[in-house]
Amino acid sequence: MMLPEAPAIPPGHHKLGGYIRFINLSTGAIVRIRLPLFSNHCVLDSVDGILLLQRDEDTVIRLLHPFTDDIVDLPPLATLLAGLAPSQEKMFSWNVLRTVGATSFTVSADGVVTAMIGLFKLGRVACATTMDQRWRLSTWSISNGWRPLSFQGMYTLHTPTNGSELQIFQIDLPGHGEKEDFDRILCYLPAPKLIATCLAGKPQKPYYYLAECDSEILVIGRCLSGSLDVEVYRLSDIILDRIAPVTSIGGNALFVEERVLSVSSRVHPTIVGDSIVQLHNKEIYLGHYHLATGTWLPTADGNKGGLLYQGNVQPSWKVKRKWREGGFGINGSRVTEKEQGLNSFIYHAFLVAVALYFFKAVSDFKLL
Repeated sequence: MMLPEAPAIPPGHHKLGGYIRFINLSTGAIVRIRLPLFSNHCVLDSVDGILLLQRDEDTVIRLLHPFTDDIVDLPPLATLLAGLAPSQEKMFSWNVLRTVGATSFTVSADGVVTAMIGLFKLGRVACATTMDQRWRLSTWSISNGWRPLSFQGMYTLHTPTNGSELQIFQIDLPGHGEKEDFDRILCYLPAPKLIATCLAGKPQKPYYYLAECDSEILVIGRCLSGSLDVEVYRLSDIILDRIAPVTSIGGNALFVEERVLSVSSRVHPTIVGDSIVQLHNKEIYLGHYHLATGTWLPTADGNKGGLLYQGNVQPSWKVKRKWREGGFGINGSRVTEKEQGLNSFIYHAFLVAVALYFFKAVSDFKLL
């Protein structure tokens, strides 16, 4: 996870000297490395420790390993404009294309990288290879109400308009498609496969999230009003029609907003295991919900008590508006101005609180 700095200092700011800090959520290790390319790049997403970047001047998409400097180039994001419908062109905002909900990629035996990005605000998925000149949009849609999850491909949620059921789809990694001019092979996006259907009331929560925890996919259900109970289900159980919430998630804690972070309590001792950390919607504090007991408690850092949480201010950002309107950093680090990849300042405050939480958990923390 890339750690946020001061609110008005995005990656690439001259005050940082080209340095960025990362924390390993599994081990608690914090490293500080120099990535000078952030002076003209912004982060759209990350997957398995690889950053999905956009280069400012030409919107070229790049995959970067931040610790080895290995980098590959994919086609410009602007090539997606040709695939938009006339109605979408009229309502177009770069924020729609730069809000990448999930990323997956593969590397072939001959070194060709094939990437797939979930543009959940557009309700489409796009794919491209390092041999292509443009991105290709899916002919089918995904729900723009749910952020997809990257896990050996992608998983998405969908609820029909009558709200009668929750459907879970799997999208396999792209394969080779038909030949274009000059025998160039375009990537092919297979249609989503329905892998599970839950009838209304099973699970009994109207808001759902997908999360990866210990190499397993979980479905989190919560209410924003009335009962504030949180329920967690294993996708493998749902597929087998065993709709029963779990009370243990291996001692981990899930930090839930539009993105979900899984953090081990074994290496972060102030984090309560088997809990869900999120905003308490009635009393408006950052709290943790313990799955076994069904109780809420304020989230504390082990030193100063509960963490302050501010969520009613939408800041206006002035960083390279021409190039970066709508970008968002790795797992939440804010890198641009006001139209962030996630909609609300609540999420930025959430990530700052999480970062402070981690700092207190690492007793020998120091900048490298």
